[in-house]
Amino acid sequence: MKLKLGIPKGSLQESTVRIFRKAGYSIQVDERSYYPKINDEEIECIMVRAQEMSRYVENGHMDCGLTGHDWILENSSNVVAIADLIYSKQGLGRVKWVLAVPFESKIRSVRDLEGKKIATEAVNLTKQYLKKHNVNAEVEFSWGATEVKPPELADAIVEITETGSSLRANNLRIVDIILESNTKFIANPEAWKNPWKRKKIENIRMLLLGALLAEEKVGLMMNVSKKELPKVLKILPALNKPTISDLSDINWVALNTIIDEKFVRELIPKLKEAGAEGIVEYALNKIIL
Repeated sequence: MKLKLGIPKGSLQESTVRIFRKAGYSIQVDERSYYPKINDEEIECIMVRAQEMSRYVENGHMDCGLTGHDWILENSSNVVAIADLIYSKQGLGRVKWVLAVPFESKIRSVRDLEGKKIATEAVNLTKQYLKKHNVNAEVEFSWGATEVKPPELADAIVEITETGSSLRANNLRIVDIILESNTKFIANPEAWKNPWKRKKIENIRMLLLGALLAEEKVGLMMNVSKKELPKVLKILPALNKPTISDLSDINWVALNTIIDEKFVRELIPKLKEAGAEGIVEYALNKIIL
């Protein structure tokens, strides 16, 4: 038996392969093939666009896959949400679908879209948004380069963004945020009922979440005299509690802990000042809680 795993092709591809690598799965992508190789004989990878993933998982062509919450809603797919994986093309975070117009446009709110034309790849999401606000507007599917369409080809666009830099570069301003989205690990309902496949999917989920949790954290090791230990512990945050081990010198201990990487620069000088010695910072692949 094999588990058919969908890997998103396109903007999420590189970050997805990297997260899987940290989780222990080496995925080798051949740009000429839609069947990447993976270092697990029980998994068969298939690469499709995130926009289509939920449909293929729903109809059973794949047992599980990764796609955006937005595309699940856009396709109205009946799938099992296995895990929220908070990462995107550019980093660890969510993306936003926004309503945007040219800076000089008189459109200031969704109500100003009455009778206007909107270009977007997320046609159903946009129609649902307009219906919610009782606005009638023409929604046109955009095959790409959506940012360049206003004002000649459309009055407004609904587009996905992480930082807003592409919108600003194309002289567009955000009118409203329609939806926040993140990557989801999803499964086919029948595959989820299969004990072997479910266990395999659950193991993948555990390792992916562990890899993501480790993304912004590092490990710290140091030696501390027992006399200075209370002082060090007061300033040392930990995921749970630091691990303290005896050394051959009965007056010293080794201390091991995990902290947010953003605190390391300020923390290490304080630890040194408090009496810690031999401080070693190391990267983490996974943290399994």
